[in-house]
Amino acid sequence: MIQEDKIKKEKKEEKIDSVKEIGECEKARDEYLAGWQREKADFINYKKEESKRAGELIEFLKVQWVLETLKIVDNFERAIKYKPIDGKELVDWMKGIEMIANQLKEFLKAEGVEEIKATGEKFNPEIHEAIEEQESSGESGEIVQVLEKGYTLNGKLIRPTKVKIIK
Repeated sequence: MIQEDKIKKEKKEEKIDSVKEIGECEKARDEYLAGWQREKADFINYKKEESKRAGELIEFLKVQWVLETLKIVDNFERAIKYKPIDGKELVDWMKGIEMIANQLKEFLKAEGVEEIKATGEKFNPEIHEAIEEQESSGESGEIVQVLEKGYTLNGKLIRPTKVKIIK
């Protein structure tokens, strides 16, 4: 009987140890779950904040771009206001228009916009769009005329050059 009592006591102690282990595991689980939930909430908040910051940055950059563009618009408006009456004024006025065009080109270049060179080049469908073909002396596919300039932005095509090529 003593042995039986001893076995019962050991089983009881095992159950108590098992219940304690389960309790400890449940406590650890709850701590991990709570920590994971906090981190998930923090990450969601972080994503919202970053999205807001990105939007604000885009808006700031737009404002800066518009302000630079408005300087050029102002110069065009001044040029229109003081259009020439006689020949001498016409020459000076045209010089002013050319200066405004150069100002715009420099602004675009500073923003990473590059003109695609095409006249005399071999037609490349990745950067050129053939609008017309003509019979002419020269190599087939050679570009003979640019109908509309093409541009890249930071090395990526944003508008292909529209060209006339030799048939």
